[in-house]
Amino acid sequence: MQNQSLPPVRVRVFVSGLVQGVGYRYSTRNQAKYFGLGGWVRNLPDGRVEAVFEGDQKAVEEMISWCRRGPTGATVSELVLEYEDPEGDRTFEIRR
Repeated sequence: MQNQSLPPVRVRVFVSGLVQGVGYRYSTRNQAKYFGLGGWVRNLPDGRVEAVFEGDQKAVEEMISWCRRGPTGATVSELVLEYEDPEGDRTFEIRR
């Protein structure tokens, strides 16, 4: 059997808890770059953080696991995932 690369996956993540003012966005960007993922992260007015990750399925799953913990100082109470069709994101940015 040939080793075929799997198509990329894309997931939108909403993170609730103490996740603003603790470096969550910057740490998310660093982790996403480490895993080679595209997408973006931003703070929402209601206190949550929203992020989109796109890339290799295993890397996306690792990123989701990281989001459940977050950086030192964060307290994650809930994670909501919405899978989407890939859009071809290759870079990762922090959005305002």
